Amino acid sequence: MAPEPFQYAVIRVVPRIEREEFLNVGVIVFCRTRGFLRARVALDPRRLAALAPGTDSVELERQLQARVRVAHGEADAGAVAALPQSERFHWLVAPSSTVIQTSAVHSGLCEAPEQVLEHLFSTLVGVGTARSSSSS
Repeated sequence: MAPEPFQYAVIRVVPRIEREEFLNVGVIVFCRTRGFLRARVALDPRRLAALAPGTDSVELERQLQARVRVAHGEADAGAVAALPQSERFHWLVAPSSTVIQTSAVHSGLCEAPEQVLEHLFSTLVGVGTARSSSSS
């Protein structure tokens, strides 16, 4: 297969927005030509506690999983999940001043977006033994 363009963003947890410190906790990959939009997340509660003691990791995990479900387009994930892939991607990566934010959108070429998702997740999140989940 010929390489196709893709876009991605890193999902970050920014517990104290005023400090501008964050943890990379996931990746969103969109390849329009392959009909691929997926997110993978993993929140390491120990790393979060080191950065922001007392932060509710259970609630953050719930919110992160909601984004994974929207990326996958799950029927019970709300109105945004029913939008076309490109609109879901743009909603997921829209700038936000909340605790969960995304990086700037980056682009590249790939032959297998699933492999790109795994590579970016491993490289940019690199959670080791923390729990992780993805939509497949």
